Amino acid sequence: MSAPDSLARGVAPAPPGTLHARTVHGGVEVRPRTGLTVRFGRGEEPDVDVCVGEDDLWVSRRHGELTFRERRWWLRNTGRQLLRLPKGRLMHATTEAVPLAEGYTPVFVRGSSYREHLVELYVSGHDEERAPRRRAETLPPKRWSLDDEERLLLVVLGQRYLLYEEGPRPLSYRQAAEQLAYLRPGADWRERRIENRIEAVRRRLHAGGFPYPLTHDKTAGGPSDNLLHNLLRGLVDSTTLVPPDLDLLEDED
Repeated sequence: MSAPDSLARGVAPAPPGTLHARTVHGGVEVRPRTGLTVRFGRGEEPDVDVCVGEDDLWVSRRHGELTFRERRWWLRNTGRQLLRLPKGRLMHATTEAVPLAEGYTPVFVRGSSYREHLVELYVSGHDEERAPRRRAETLPPKRWSLDDEERLLLVVLGQRYLLYEEGPRPLSYRQAAEQLAYLRPGADWRERRIENRIEAVRRRLHAGGFPYPLTHDKTAGGPSDNLLHNLLRGLVDSTTLVPPDLDLLEDED
């Protein structure tokens, strides 16, 4: 179970304003042109340019669109269900179009039951002003090695971070154990086992120079309750965990 490709990790060099859109079904790269519109939804070409939620009847055949005008890409909801942007911002079909900032924006399409379908968007920015480095390759953040079980466990615990909720906090070990029992029946994910696996990951990454505190500060008068938060925040910030990892939360059957 290798880390999935994700626009959160950046894109290849492209002219400023180039729109990159990706779902589990594929993606497009479109250079800006006034009046140009890119559509996504459950339908097929030529009705949509990017397919999302192809097996979910709650997703509209043409659920959203991005139009280039006023030198920016504008996102609009054209479907029956909500679109959710980072920090919990919701878009209804009656909501005015919103401009996309340069860089990465995950958009979640509300589906049936508790499902949400990810549309990753990335708008290429302008070159740096310092000429000697304008064509230099961007230095990626350090990513941390996780085995298959660790990635699944951390995605379950940190799903609110990958959903770009405002002020996310980890699931409790009890909540994680309940969800894992449903996702991987027979795998014996008890709370104590989860705690032990997280402790092992924290110690290993701390020894490897993780940028956030992962061990108890004995000088602070007691253990910190933010160690798991620090772990998840660092894994998401480094793009070790990315929104496409949320596919692990789908029932294997």
